[in-house]
Amino acid sequence: MEQRLNAVGPGAENGLRERSAVFAFIVLLVLVLTAPLYTYPLFVMQVLCFALFACAFNLLIGYVGLLSFGHALYFGWASYVSAHAAKVWGFPPELAILAGTAFAAACGLLAGALAIRRQGIYFAMITLALAQMMFFVALRMKFTGGEDGIQGVPRGYLFGLLDLKNDMTMYFVVVVIFLASFLFIYRVIHSPFGEVLKAIRENEQRAISLGYKTDRYKLVAFVLSASLAGLAGATKAIVVQIASLTDVYWPMSGEVVLMSLVGGLGTIFGPIVGAFVILAMQYKLAAAGEWVLVIQGVIFVACVLLFRRGIVGEIANKLKIRL
Repeated sequence: MEQRLNAVGPGAENGLRERSAVFAFIVLLVLVLTAPLYTYPLFVMQVLCFALFACAFNLLIGYVGLLSFGHALYFGWASYVSAHAAKVWGFPPELAILAGTAFAAACGLLAGALAIRRQGIYFAMITLALAQMMFFVALRMKFTGGEDGIQGVPRGYLFGLLDLKNDMTMYFVVVVIFLASFLFIYRVIHSPFGEVLKAIRENEQRAISLGYKTDRYKLVAFVLSASLAGLAGATKAIVVQIASLTDVYWPMSGEVVLMSLVGGLGTIFGPIVGAFVILAMQYKLAAAGEWVLVIQGVIFVACVLLFRRGIVGEIANKLKIRL
């Protein structure tokens, strides 16, 4: 295959990659639309929310090279704001989700402006410190419900027409949100802006020498990632009808890292596969109690040793395509 691609030039190779991505998206679309036929819609909705969360995280680490240990901040706090807006303020679900997303974007702007001043492990530690600070705020504030969280969040009526108390209606709303966000991320990655992000990841000093204001690009990418993570958290609060400390605690930040690594960093479809693997494992092994964490650790080590590029990354490398 490589000889054939070299013979016809890079245009054919790009065409093959585009067709591979389209084929993979069609497969994803079929699986998502038919999933309620063979599994619980509520489980798939949670998978899609976490898949969007992982895709948002992957946008930052996979295409900019910035490792955030604090993405639970945006996911969890968007969940709180969305739940509070729907339950206490009486917002319809679309406005509640937008409120959570907007709050996550604001948090991302403030945190990103501080964090991008440093690189490497220092960047990661700043994001973790900010996330832990906001976790303790969530723990102490009455607005969040403390350890009890915000329970009994109403799903309401989308645009005053669609009754989201019906699981299938809620399911297809989540599907639309996920697919629209996924296509938006795909467009960002393959835009001129995305090419600059990849250049920063590969060699930031060279990008600076070419005249790019790399800090601005990194900040925009950080805010986009935080906003999409917030959209995932806000949607999840409406789906499961609860917002809790679990979503804002630091293990959630570690979990999204695990999802991205298992699926494949820097691949557009990898975080989706990683989210499904991790959540399916938690669901199937729920009876094992705390042993789930041990099993997850073993699988993580196995993936690092045997699948250095992640599941999707290894498949794409074997087939010489880009997914």
